[in-house]
Amino acid sequence: MQTIVHLSWMEGRVERWIRFGRIAEETVLTSSEKRVAFAPGSVFAFVRWSSNDYGTVESRIDILRAVRAQDPCSTVPCVTPGGELLLRLSGWPKVEAALRSIDTVESYGIAPEEVCPDHWRHVHNRLTATLEPRAYIPARHAAWLKRRMIST
Repeated sequence: MQTIVHLSWMEGRVERWIRFGRIAEETVLTSSEKRVAFAPGSVFAFVRWSSNDYGTVESRIDILRAVRAQDPCSTVPCVTPGGELLLRLSGWPKVEAALRSIDTVESYGIAPEEVCPDHWRHVHNRLTATLEPRAYIPARHAAWLKRRMIST
């Protein structure tokens, strides 16, 4: 079973997009809509932004791990069946800070979907408390890769 995410792009009104993640399958529905699928265990970031005539209505980022059929999961709009939440933030300042954290990871040449899931939980907790998260540096990533190797 795959996790399906419904994406929309109507410039300046509704923008739902994947910031990172390995897409297993993609289906274009219309010029402004498509569906993407993620294999179980895949980590991805889903950004949602929308506005109306008066300004921004929604600004969110969720970093999720795709689940297997029997796994419990959190529901997230536009994500079927849902996913394991690693990070959930709303409000542009926090979303922007999360995007900067992703950029920092990428600046070290590390794919964000390969980062230790605990790091995304850490970023969620620190930004929720209006604190600066610790950077995910190559040494931490190397430690995560070794930990993952011995736990499987």
